[in-house]
Amino acid sequence: MSINVKDITKLYGTQKALDQVSFSVNSAEVVGFLGPNGAGKSTMMKILTAYLDPTHGTASINGYNTLNAKQEVQKRVGYLPEHNPLYLDMYVKEYLKFNAQIYKVPQQRIEDVIALTGLTPECHKKIGQLSKGYRQRVGLAAALLHDPEVLILDEPTTGLDPNQLIDIRQLIKSLGKTKTVFLSTHIMQEVEAMCDRVIIINKGKIVADKYLNDLQDGTSQIVVAEFDYRVEDAFLLKLPQATHVKNTHDFVYEITFSASKDMRSHVFDFAHDNDLKILQLYQKNVSLETLFRELTS
Repeated sequence: MSINVKDITKLYGTQKALDQVSFSVNSAEVVGFLGPNGAGKSTMMKILTAYLDPTHGTASINGYNTLNAKQEVQKRVGYLPEHNPLYLDMYVKEYLKFNAQIYKVPQQRIEDVIALTGLTPECHKKIGQLSKGYRQRVGLAAALLHDPEVLILDEPTTGLDPNQLIDIRQLIKSLGKTKTVFLSTHIMQEVEAMCDRVIIINKGKIVADKYLNDLQDGTSQIVVAEFDYRVEDAFLLKLPQATHVKNTHDFVYEITFSASKDMRSHVFDFAHDNDLKILQLYQKNVSLETLFRELTS
């Protein structure tokens, strides 16, 4: 197990932020940690990084206990906190070099993470000059410098524009092929786009732990498609087994199908036949949203 949490309780005075939380995460697995604001997500993540100690219970990263092996844990964890703490007066390369010295990693690794996170066009600027999306990339680059086995990302896509969202999602998903990724969010779409599994927490307690594939009921599905032009609903309703179309915003459409097989190929063919470009295309897990509302409302 890359992450193992057993009976973690965390008290702030008399307030119980976490209440006997237990779960485990396997290697090379992308897990979404989902919950409403104030549910205990950030507290759990700070415990996993050995920044906070639990009041009761134990947590370990690749077998190292967060209480008595803090340095070993931190060698193996890359952490992007919710409020990305960057030195705005430092240049991107300067900041990454500063972090690299802490972890004692070679200079070449700085160039590698700059390329990996798409920072090359902005790497000679001061961090204070960067957009929110590029600042997030700097935070991710810093978290990746020492090539950690486990990535802990707290709200990694907050405040990003649609193009930045797609880039960061793709990066996180690709990292999840070789690393354990544990990310918190309260946005269903992020879980659906990036994660294999979801753990839902509410009022400090784990209320669900499921693989996304297990949540599909098999009788219907919603495919979300973003095109480069507006499309009339009537045309999309001509797709095989399409029952409903909703234009959510701009050129983004939610298409409901009464089918068990994956209908994204039909949407792709529709776009190709009508000279449309697809900017994003994914299945929306209706059951996940329903489950979340039932367990946290």
